[in-house]
Amino acid sequence: MSELMTLVEVGGPLAAIGGTVYARKAHPAAYWATVGLPLSAARLMASYGSTMDACGLTVEPSRLRALAVRATTRREIRPVAPRRGLLRPTSTGLRVRLRLAPGQEPADVAASSERLRHAWGVHAVHVRSIKPGVVELRLVGFDVLQRVRMPRRVESDLLAVPVALREDATAFVRNYRTIPHQLVLGATLSGKSMFLRNLLTGLAAQPVALVGIDCKRGVELAPFTPRLSALATEPDEAAELLPVLVKEMEDRYDLIKVRQGIAPGTPDEEITSDVWGLPENERPAPVVLFVDEVAELFLVATRKDEERRDEMVTQLIRLAQLGRAAGIYLEICGQRFGAELGKGATMLRAQLTGRVCHRVNDEASAKMALGDIAPEAVYAASAIAADLPGLAVVGDSSGGWSRIRTPYLSLADAAVICRETADLVPDVPALDSFRPHAPALPVKVSGLVAKPRPVTE
Repeated sequence: MSELMTLVEVGGPLAAIGGTVYARKAHPAAYWATVGLPLSAARLMASYGSTMDACGLTVEPSRLRALAVRATTRREIRPVAPRRGLLRPTSTGLRVRLRLAPGQEPADVAASSERLRHAWGVHAVHVRSIKPGVVELRLVGFDVLQRVRMPRRVESDLLAVPVALREDATAFVRNYRTIPHQLVLGATLSGKSMFLRNLLTGLAAQPVALVGIDCKRGVELAPFTPRLSALATEPDEAAELLPVLVKEMEDRYDLIKVRQGIAPGTPDEEITSDVWGLPENERPAPVVLFVDEVAELFLVATRKDEERRDEMVTQLIRLAQLGRAAGIYLEICGQRFGAELGKGATMLRAQLTGRVCHRVNDEASAKMALGDIAPEAVYAASAIAADLPGLAVVGDSSGGWSRIRTPYLSLADAAVICRETADLVPDVPALDSFRPHAPALPVKVSGLVAKPRPVTE
């Protein structure tokens, strides 16, 4: 009997420890909510002052405060840490706001984020400036990019689509009104197609004209034909489609110019320089052009192909330079995008403000995407592992960058979304002749079907 009691006394704690270790590995969100959150909160509150001091985030107190301490107590006058706000638990971590001491800046706290991570036992610490003198620490309890779960509440608007999850557990929103054109690079099986799939299906639910150029015989964009306003599957078709888009852009500029025929007494709010200033009943539908495998438009075999290539590249550059005000936006995808593609490649890349770099085969490809806007992000993109498809580094011309990962969306589900939103295709008469024919639904055949491994697992 005593031996049985001994086994129970020893086995119980061992089973609890084993269950905790298993939960931390297999169910990190549940582990964080039950164990990780209380432990990290206790560490933060107990060691806040000493941790700030060890990280060099304290300053000497003001003379008034020093005099008050001497007058009321005999304690030693210690350096002052940033004033801490309330802890706000989240499903993935903690949030706390700090009021910086005089002479401090957000970069000082950001430089100590790795030390804070180890001191408080969390996966990562991200720093965001709220207003002058106030920063927010976002503590992430576990690797949220290992298994992507998008936030339940994400603000979305016209031409703003949440397509991925950032490493700080917030949603990455592709906003064309803020960043009109974007370059998406990635090697084969890196998750580039999944990113494009999430973006296209997100836009499908909005009154936006979706135009595709897929010179791989349409294998990437053909499943979405019910929702596309135009589709080119060969370089010859692309050479016919791009001039039509340029002409549509010029017609929209003419519409803006007519609206700018300012008469005496016209209110200031009616004077506009782009389509978004036009009245809603006069405003043409925005157009998003997806170019998959852009290298196919640059590669040539004969002199005739070279002339066609130069014309298409010139038209793409014009759309990138002038399309934003006309409500025309570009999403350029490919495996590489460097000067070796040919004339105009570098000039076109310079017009693409947003950059998304998935796993690439060499460091030079990462430099093509991020080297000219965020050099320090090149190393992060080069370190993406092959067993994490969908993981990418995103940046823009502001110099900021972060890691993101796209949630898994099957091709069948994406095709269903496009069929269900086919009635939202806006009326753009110039693109009617390029409207793809939507194929009939495939007939189900019994038998084994090989399913690909989800991109986020």
